[in-house]
Amino acid sequence: MRRAHHDLKVWQEGMRLVEIVYRETAEFPDYERFGLTSQMQRAAVSVPSNIAEGAGRGGDKEFLRYLAIARGSLCELETQFRIARRLGYLSNLENVINHVDMLFGLIGGLMNSLRDRGNV
Repeated sequence: MRRAHHDLKVWQEGMRLVEIVYRETAEFPDYERFGLTSQMQRAAVSVPSNIAEGAGRGGDKEFLRYLAIARGSLCELETQFRIARRLGYLSNLENVINHVDMLFGLIGGLMNSLRDRGNV
């Protein structure tokens, strides 16, 4: 069954981000499996999950709240990527950060659009 959030570019890009995070963290040291790897994967999964939950709630006010949570998880993930880079686990941070920045902008744009509708 197809849900309305499946058509949202912001959700689609959030799902793409999850794939990126899982690919990148697969290369992290084994001793990070329950540390940074796990935290990054949870933060990444939180982004599209909160977008979907907010969209499924039915009201703009609730959707905005969940988009704000998704954006917070995105900021958390960006920080974790920077930590991973400092620890030498990532060689190319630029592509990942570009995706995070693009997704941050999409979430912000959707939030602005919802506010502009005046239902919040």
